Amino acid sequence: MAEVVSRQLTVLSREWCHLCHELVDQLRPLATELGWSVEVIDVDQHPELEARWDELVPVVLAGDVELCHYHLDEAAVRAHCAAFPLESAS
Repeated sequence: MAEVVSRQLTVLSREWCHLCHELVDQLRPLATELGWSVEVIDVDQHPELEARWDELVPVVLAGDVELCHYHLDEAAVRAHCAAFPLESAS
């Protein structure tokens, strides 16, 4: 049986961070175009994430793979997502 791939991008963010809001606003339409969802997690609510990612926020992750931080790297997101083609409706 084929492995199920989660088509979710995670943004580690902060509520008060303008770079975070800008990145999410740019990422959402791109993710929709590519057939992926976006989850936003506030690192200030998760001490273990804050300890690991603190000054790199905002960070875009696909699973445990860091795609970019501070600013959206559209090429990196597209390249990662392209490695997981949409399943056929068979």
